Amino acid sequence: MENDLLVVPLESSLFSSLDDAALNEFNAQWINVDSKPGYPCRVSLEDAEIGERVLAINYCHHSVDTAYKASGPIFIRENAVTACLSKNEIPKMLRHRLLSLRAYNSEGNMVNAIVTEGRDLDVVINKLLMDQCVEYIQIHNARPGCFNCTVVRA
Repeated sequence: MENDLLVVPLESSLFSSLDDAALNEFNAQWINVDSKPGYPCRVSLEDAEIGERVLAINYCHHSVDTAYKASGPIFIRENAVTACLSKNEIPKMLRHRLLSLRAYNSEGNMVNAIVTEGRDLDVVINKLLMDQCVEYIQIHNARPGCFNCTVVRA
């Protein structure tokens, strides 16, 4: 049985209102992109282009009251627009990466985890969603460990 899924990006509004003082509080910094791929944007869910600026900022991507609460560095393209993905659409930026998928239950506790190549993402997500206790999945880049996006049932 196939499970319909929805890949959920971060909202641009979370970052667009941050002024220089707020960015300093977060120890955020602007970086000039010098390679592609290399700077995946968590808002547009696209790899930034060479010459663009990205904001490197620490973000609490798993804000739960469990031992699995987590934050880490992410990149946001300057003037990024929130991706609007269709049901079952997997962003291209995930297809060429080694990924870590972490499946969580409704209490925010991890119940499964799998490392996979991005080209196999559909199959692995479906496998995780076959377990009815899985409420959502978070996708991370496996090597640096950075959060990319969340997947929910559509």
